[in-house]
Amino acid sequence: MFRRRRWWLLGLGPLLLAAAGWGVYAWLFVDLPAPGELPHRVAAPSSKIVDRHGQLLYEVIDPHLGKHSPLPLDDIPLALQQATIATEDASFYSNPGVELRGILRSVWINLQGGDILAGGSTITQQVVRNVLLSPQERAERTLTRKLRESILAWRLARLYDKDEILALYLNEIYYGNMAYGIEAAAQAYFAKSVNELDLAECALLAGLPQAPALYNPLIDQGAAFRRQRIVLALMVKQGYISPQEAELASGEQLKFAPTPFPIRAPHFVTYVWSTLERELGVEALARGGLTVHTTLDVDLQERGEAIIRRHLEALQERGGPDRNVNNAALLALDPQTGEIVAMVGSADYFEGAISGAVNTCLSLRQPGSAIKPITYAAAFDPEWQQVPGEAVTPWGVLPFTAATMIVDVRTSFITREGVGYVPLNYDLRWHGPVLLRQALGSSYNLPAVKVLDAVGIDRMVAQARRMGITSFDQSTERFGLALTLGGGEVQLLELASAYGVLATGGDLVSPRAMRRVTDAGGQVVFAPPTDRHTGVIDERLAYLITDILADEWARLSAFGEESALYLGMPAAAKTGTTTDWRDNWTVGYTPDLVAGVWVGNADSAPMVHVSGITGAGPIWHDFMAWALKDRPGHSFSRPEGLVEVEVCALSGMLPNRYCPHRRQELFIAGTEPVGECDIHQLFRIDTATGLQAAVGSPSERVRERVYTVYPPEAQAWAIGQGFPQPPPLPEERIAQGEWESIGEARSALEIVSPFQMDRYRLSSALPLEDQRIMIKVRPGGGAAFERVTLYVDGEPLGSFAEPPYRLWWPLQPGTHEIYAVGEGVDGKEIVSEVIVVIVSG
Repeated sequence: MFRRRRWWLLGLGPLLLAAAGWGVYAWLFVDLPAPGELPHRVAAPSSKIVDRHGQLLYEVIDPHLGKHSPLPLDDIPLALQQATIATEDASFYSNPGVELRGILRSVWINLQGGDILAGGSTITQQVVRNVLLSPQERAERTLTRKLRESILAWRLARLYDKDEILALYLNEIYYGNMAYGIEAAAQAYFAKSVNELDLAECALLAGLPQAPALYNPLIDQGAAFRRQRIVLALMVKQGYISPQEAELASGEQLKFAPTPFPIRAPHFVTYVWSTLERELGVEALARGGLTVHTTLDVDLQERGEAIIRRHLEALQERGGPDRNVNNAALLALDPQTGEIVAMVGSADYFEGAISGAVNTCLSLRQPGSAIKPITYAAAFDPEWQQVPGEAVTPWGVLPFTAATMIVDVRTSFITREGVGYVPLNYDLRWHGPVLLRQALGSSYNLPAVKVLDAVGIDRMVAQARRMGITSFDQSTERFGLALTLGGGEVQLLELASAYGVLATGGDLVSPRAMRRVTDAGGQVVFAPPTDRHTGVIDERLAYLITDILADEWARLSAFGEESALYLGMPAAAKTGTTTDWRDNWTVGYTPDLVAGVWVGNADSAPMVHVSGITGAGPIWHDFMAWALKDRPGHSFSRPEGLVEVEVCALSGMLPNRYCPHRRQELFIAGTEPVGECDIHQLFRIDTATGLQAAVGSPSERVRERVYTVYPPEAQAWAIGQGFPQPPPLPEERIAQGEWESIGEARSALEIVSPFQMDRYRLSSALPLEDQRIMIKVRPGGGAAFERVTLYVDGEPLGSFAEPPYRLWWPLQPGTHEIYAVGEGVDGKEIVSEVIVVIVSG
C-alpha cells in the first residue's frame, strides 16, 4: 500500500512541474502578440505643443501616419545597413535573434534588484520592443519584459529572414527629432532622401537610435559627432570601410536642415521635445494624447525671427565689401522665473546652406568680451577681504572696485607655453590710466586681462560655474588669460541665464521651457519646478556690475552716445566680438527680461568687420524695445550696503584740492578708498630756467602749476600722447647736442623685441627656466658691425659676429635694463637705447 502511494506521488511530481512551468510560460507569454501582427498598428492620439497663451506651435501626430515612409531594403544605402549592424548588433546575421549573454545579464541584474535597461539588445529584439510591444510595456524595466521580448525575438527570427528584420528595424526605429524610420530621419536632419546619403551622414544617423535625445545633432553637435566617430571606428573594426574612408567621413562638414513642414518656433519645439524624451522617455511620448504647455511667447518669438531676418538683410546690403554674415540666434528669458520666452536658433530653420536646423542657442561659441562681467564680478567680490594674504597682486589689492585705476598700456604676459602674450584693444589703441568702470563699460581688453591675472583663472571659472556656465567645468589648465576675452566657449542659453543672475540681484534661476504636461484627461503628468539658487553672488556685487553695464558714460568712449545698447529706460548690456570676427554677441537685461543675441556663420567662417555693436547690437535693441514697449520701465532695486563716494576721475582715490575732475562712484561698503589722489601734484617752476624752482630761486620768478604725475608704467604713454610733464630738478641738465648725437647713434642699432616698458607676469604653473622671452636686435640705416653684444642689467648675455642678433633670456622677477653694444667696422662702439622691462613674480 505504502509502495503504491509512493509511486503515485513520484508520478505526480513531473505533472506538477509541467503545470508550474506552463503557468510561468502562460504568465510570461500567453498574451504575446503574434509576429504576423507587425503590419497592423493602432494610431496613437496626437500630442500638442502650445505656447504660454495656448497658441498651437506644433501637433505631433502618430509617426506612422505622418513623417514615416517605409522603404524596401534595396533602397537603403549599404553603408547605412553596415553602420547600423556594426553599431547595434555585429553578429546580426549569425545570431538567432537574441544574445544569451544579454538575457543572463538581465537575470543577474534583476536578482540584484536593479532596473533592466535596453542596452545590449539585438536588432531583432529592438524591432520587437518598438513594434510589437505596447508603449506601456516598452517603458517597463523588468525581467518579465526582457524575457517576453527575447522569446518574441526568437520567434520573429524564425518567421522572417534577416533582411526583412533589418528593413523593419530601419523603417521603424526612432531616430530622434520626431522622426521614425530612416527615410523620415534623412528628411528631418538633411532634407534629402535616404538614397542620397553619403557615408558621413549614414554613420551619424546610425548612431542616433541608442540615445536620440543625447546625440541629437540639432541640439548638441559635439555629442553627435563624437558618436559618429565611434560608429565609423566600429565599421572599420568590422571590415566594412578602411581607416582612410573613416577619416575622410569624420572630417566632412555636414549641413543640417529638415524638409519644410508646418511648425512655429521650430528650434524651441525641437528643444522641448528632446527635453521630454530625456525626462519622460520615448515610450511615454509614443502613447500620445499629451498637451505640452510651454513658456514660449509666440508673439515675441516671431517678432524676434522677423528682426533677425531684417537686420541680416541690412548687413548684407550695406555698401562696400561683402560682410560674409548669414546667421544669427536670439534667446530671451524671464530672469525671475527662468522661463524661456523666445528661442530663435538660426535665421531660417529650413535653410540647408546655413545648417539652419542647428540650434545655435545651444551651440558652444566663443563669447568675446561678453564674458568680461564674470571676470569683474570675481574681482569686485568683497570676500577678498577675508583672505588678505591672497589679495595682494601686481595690479593692486583685491577686491577691486569700479574706481580702481588700471594702466592700459602695452603689457606682455607669459603663457603656459612660455611665450609672450600681448592683448590688444579693439580700437588698437592704449588708453593709459583708466578706472575699471570705464574699462568694463568700454570693453577695454588689456585691463580685463590684468583683472583676470589678479584674481586667477581658477576663481574666475568658479565664478562662472556659480552663475550657471557649465562649459567651463573642464580642467582650468586648458584656459589662459585670453579666457576673459572669450577664449572659452559658452552656450547663448547659459550666458543669458548668467546675466539673469545680475538681473535678479544674485539669484540663479535655471532656464526652463515647460510649465506643465497634461494627458488626454487633463491630468498633470510632468511639471518641472522652478529651480532657484539664491545668493550665488553678493546682491551688492550684482547691482554694482549692473550699474556699470547700464552706465552710458562708462561706454561713451567706445560706443558713443545713444548706441544700440541704449533703450531709453534702465537696461544693462554688454557686447562681445571675437578677435577673428567669427562670433559677435550682445547680451543685456532689465529687471524682468534678459535677451542674448549671437551673429555669425554656421560654419564659423569669419565675418568682415561685423562687431557686437554693429551685428548683434541692433537686433538686441529692436527686440528689447518691442518686447518692453507696453511695460513700464523700472529701475533695478538697489540693495543695502552700498555707498557713494566722491573720487578723482583719473586716479579713483579721494580727491585732493588739485584734482580737476571728480565724480561720484558707487562702492560696496568697506571697499571705498581711504587715501588721497597722488597723481595731481603742485609744482613750483622757475620761469627763468623752466626747471623746478630751487630753494634759493627768487620768488618773483617762481610760478605754481599743477601737473599730472603718471605712474611709471604710464609715463612713456603720456609722453607719446603729448601730455605736459613736470620739469626736472635744477641739477638735472640735458646736453642738447650730446643727446642728438647719441640719438643718431642709437638709431643705427635698435632693440625690436621686447618693447619699452613691457611687463611680464611669471606663471606659477610653469618651471622658471621655461619662462623666457626672445631679445632681438636690428641694425638700422645700413650700419654694419663686426660684433654685437647683448646686455641685461649691465651683464653680457651673448655676442654675435653676424645677424641674426637674437637670443632667449630666462625671465627673473624685477625691473631690468636691456641694451646692445655694436662694434663698428671703424672701431667705434654704438650703444642702443636702453629698454626697460618689468617682470612680476
